[in-house]
Amino acid sequence: MPSLHIPRSRRSLLALGAAATLVGGAVAYKKVTAARTHDPEADTHPTGDHSPGGVGSRGAEEDELGWGPLTPPTLVRVDTADGADLALWDIGEGPTVVLPHCWGCTHAIWVPVARRLVESGHRVVLYDQRGHGASSRGTAQLTIETLADDFAAVLAARQVDDAVLAGHSMGGMTIMALAAHRPEVLAARSRAIVLVATAAADLGTGSLGPEWLAANFIASPAVSLALRSPAGHRFVRGVFGADPARAHMDLTRTLFADTTPQVRAGFLSSMTTMNLLEGIATIGIPTTVIVGSRDRLTSPARADQMVRAIPGARLVTLPGRGHMLPLEDADAVTGEIVRAGKVRTGNEMGEHVAP
Repeated sequence: MPSLHIPRSRRSLLALGAAATLVGGAVAYKKVTAARTHDPEADTHPTGDHSPGGVGSRGAEEDELGWGPLTPPTLVRVDTADGADLALWDIGEGPTVVLPHCWGCTHAIWVPVARRLVESGHRVVLYDQRGHGASSRGTAQLTIETLADDFAAVLAARQVDDAVLAGHSMGGMTIMALAAHRPEVLAARSRAIVLVATAAADLGTGSLGPEWLAANFIASPAVSLALRSPAGHRFVRGVFGADPARAHMDLTRTLFADTTPQVRAGFLSSMTTMNLLEGIATIGIPTTVIVGSRDRLTSPARADQMVRAIPGARLVTLPGRGHMLPLEDADAVTGEIVRAGKVRTGNEMGEHVAP
């Protein structure tokens, strides 16, 4: 396998810390590959459709990633102006919650939270971002602004009104881009926002430009090969906090490997150059920002930056958690989404540290 090593002195410059996470996994991979037995269940995608509940998971952990006693929602298609075909799922009845997902994954990351929301009496809309999972890439540029346009199309197609919009990582950036570039849509369709493990700006790579990173690392097929290896879960260990579940790491690495190198690189370049701070300063609805204290990709400092920029935003810190909060602490994230939907007017100032 090609070496994925990058000098330690440069790792801190890598956008989103993604490459540093994968590089750390590469070192671990070299140490354990010879001693590890191949685990075909952990390295394949038996469902073939990017649906959760069977992607490198086992036992109770596998059940946690699926829909449980609920009937899985039916796939719906939404077409965009440039020809992208977005895969969407709409399930449940009650107050609406829409859940855009993170970079290099799919709606599957949100299923543990979505299941809890449906069971508590909510309607949940999930979809795969363009170029991810069951959604096609289209011809538009792979930018955060394009994701905002896609999000607007999803909200219109499903006639979403008065909803809580909760986005994880790039999904949070999608919501903030809607505020910056399509504020009329945000005002018409939502009642509250929950930004989960995300950032609005300052994700650039410093002297190591995003084009170098995209072309030479994130866009390399070697990344996908490494993630699919027997020890591939170790490559994503750094995006989790303390004591992650193996099924969570397997799901994350499989979905990232299944995202094409070109899509990974395109959106990474956009994220490293975005600055949504001016746009989110105009947000006028209740906003909650959730961050894990051990998040290495979108750090607590980035959460503080968003809270300072968004009028009245409320900060929630989850001790010991990392970047993959919808998987790591589905109960806490669900609770904050439900709480956000109950706030009618005005944001609640102050910081909260979850127990």
